[in-house]
Amino acid sequence: MPGGQIARQARIRQVAGGQTKGIVIKENNHRKRAFEEHETLQNAPMSLKIVLNEERRRAILEILDRDGRVLVTELSRQFNTSQVTIRKDLEVLHEERHLQRTHGGALPARDGVTEDPTLHEKEQLHRKEKLHIAAAAVRMVSEGQVVILDSGTTTTAVARALRHFKKLTIITNAVNIAAELAGTAVDLILTGGSLRKNSFSLVGPIAEETLRHLNADLLFLGVDGFDVQYGLSTPNLLESKVNRVMVEVAKRTVVVCDASKFGRRSLSLIVPTAAVHHVITDHGLSKSDLRVLKKAGTEVTLV
Repeated sequence: MPGGQIARQARIRQVAGGQTKGIVIKENNHRKRAFEEHETLQNAPMSLKIVLNEERRRAILEILDRDGRVLVTELSRQFNTSQVTIRKDLEVLHEERHLQRTHGGALPARDGVTEDPTLHEKEQLHRKEKLHIAAAAVRMVSEGQVVILDSGTTTTAVARALRHFKKLTIITNAVNIAAELAGTAVDLILTGGSLRKNSFSLVGPIAEETLRHLNADLLFLGVDGFDVQYGLSTPNLLESKVNRVMVEVAKRTVVVCDASKFGRRSLSLIVPTAAVHHVITDHGLSKSDLRVLKKAGTEVTLV
């Protein structure tokens, strides 16, 4: 092979080797920068993290306004963050009434005191708090008692926690709770009535009349709104009437709800705060609401 050709091939190999080396160096530098950015964020002051969270949440609302819906998986990819973080963002925005949380994402907010989310939509929210509330509720129950459970996701969690009891009678107007307790040793009384498909609850004159002929030791009542200056409320008139009769026939009324329900008023009043004996909620309850409850003589358990 002529000497000139050999020299040219040597130079080509040298250049190629240099390019490969350059690519490797660039990739390593990119990884180093990404690692440094991650470390910077992890070690950032809390105020900076809050700003970053707020910026991301504002961007989520802009996407929701533009597209009419958002999905957890898509937002996770778009913001290059975990789905757990996105779910937390959506729950915060839901609590602030900026959007309506749904399975796998969110929709634009539905405003007004008549807002009545489905049972499935409610199940996506505050799952950990509901489990802790249910565990505290079960500690109040003894074998041989009669317990009323109204419809709702928190009372459903209570029902699941009561499955191991051997001598217990449960009265409920919730079809899904009846299904949860089917096949257990619990004696179950279903009120009958007209089915509300949104909440799987039975309401109307039949449900009310059945309850008036019964008595119970405990009522575990879930609510949509709890304004401590006003009372317990729900967006459905028929539901509120059934709940009111439940309070009348139970010796003790125990409200089971997460702290996001406080400060809200729905369409129909169930009972005033003075009718509540005990409240089980999470540590998100404000100090001012806690003071009002205690002043009213209501026991409070924080979980």
